[in-house]
Amino acid sequence: MTSEIISIGTELLLGNTINTNTAFLSEQLAALGIDVYYHTTVGDNPKRLQDTLYQAVKRSELIITTGGLGPTADDITKEVICEAAGKRLVLHKPSLDRIDAFFKRIGKSMSPNNIKQAYIPEDGMAVYNHTGTAPGIIMELDNCTIIMLPGPPSEMETMFLKEIKPYLQEKSPYTIISRTIKFFGIGESALESKLRDIIDRQSDPTIATYAGEGEVKVRITTKTVSGQAKLSGLEQVTGVINDRVGEYIYAYDDLSLEHITAELLISSPYTLSLAESCTGGRVSSMLTSVPGVSKSFKGTIVSYSNDIKTNLLGVKKETLETYGAVSRETAIEMAEGARKMCNAHIGLSITGIAGPDGRTPDKPVGLVYIALCTAEGCECFEHRFAGDRTKIQIYAAKHAINYLRKFLVKHIRS
Repeated sequence: MTSEIISIGTELLLGNTINTNTAFLSEQLAALGIDVYYHTTVGDNPKRLQDTLYQAVKRSELIITTGGLGPTADDITKEVICEAAGKRLVLHKPSLDRIDAFFKRIGKSMSPNNIKQAYIPEDGMAVYNHTGTAPGIIMELDNCTIIMLPGPPSEMETMFLKEIKPYLQEKSPYTIISRTIKFFGIGESALESKLRDIIDRQSDPTIATYAGEGEVKVRITTKTVSGQAKLSGLEQVTGVINDRVGEYIYAYDDLSLEHITAELLISSPYTLSLAESCTGGRVSSMLTSVPGVSKSFKGTIVSYSNDIKTNLLGVKKETLETYGAVSRETAIEMAEGARKMCNAHIGLSITGIAGPDGRTPDKPVGLVYIALCTAEGCECFEHRFAGDRTKIQIYAAKHAINYLRKFLVKHIRS
């Protein structure tokens, strides 16, 4: 089944609202084995919307619209679609009763213009809205099906998952099976080069690379008739990728780097403390977003000033005077200080120049040192990141977390 998504709303074209609906629907449709060929965004203009619909009906078997089902005059989606399809709008009494009950439940009176939301096309099917007032609508025409969904993501997503997805599952004979492999420490172009021959000859399963902030993921996808297992090709491709670039793989699912690392830390006998300078607590925030990490996470010292580095972390004044706050030597002493101060097994530190100020001739913006210390010794890693302040902080934090992950993997397995 071929499909397209039409997002309706002038606020989307102006950039006042970020269109998350299209990404959600595309992912959901792909999982159902429904091919999405077109995304279109059109404003609240009847002529332009009608022209868009005429194009869509010619080329797609399924059209999903979002937005334009509200009570105001600029909510025109079903009116324009009905006119284009030669259908009348009729009052749907069950929807009107639900809208009235919704307002009574929140202690407000229903405005007269809300009655507009209870009208649906003749022969159309009203779709229950679990979190709002506007019902969705399904219209089954001779050559295609049009599904109208509300614009607010909370309403649209709930309606799709609870009402539309089961409806579409009955219509699509296919199921999509996907596996996501997540990488850290290798760029998208380098990864693609190592997998170029597999990508070039792909048919089923298909392979696609996606770049993120300092990391890359590969999605392997196969389409199968519902109820029939088809995993051999997917497993074979996964094995080849692992043989070639396994050293960079940190997950075979869609969990984040910090989640994987925090889970490793929780399951290990180790405890952790941090000393962060240029990242300002970002590593701590990322790790502590994972429930249960308090079992292993001792604490953090955000040591922007040299006074804090010396008075709390025990960094020697001569170290700062000789090598500077951004140096391998300072990073090691920060990590050791955090470890001892918090009585933790692992001390992890970051010091660097996130910019835009603070550079020197021999220490540019983006220079970062990350140190990991235990009672057995210390390792320190130098990086030179590019980008603005936020990007440098994010990259530094993720690299620190990845060094922690690699340490845990090595020592848990040994």
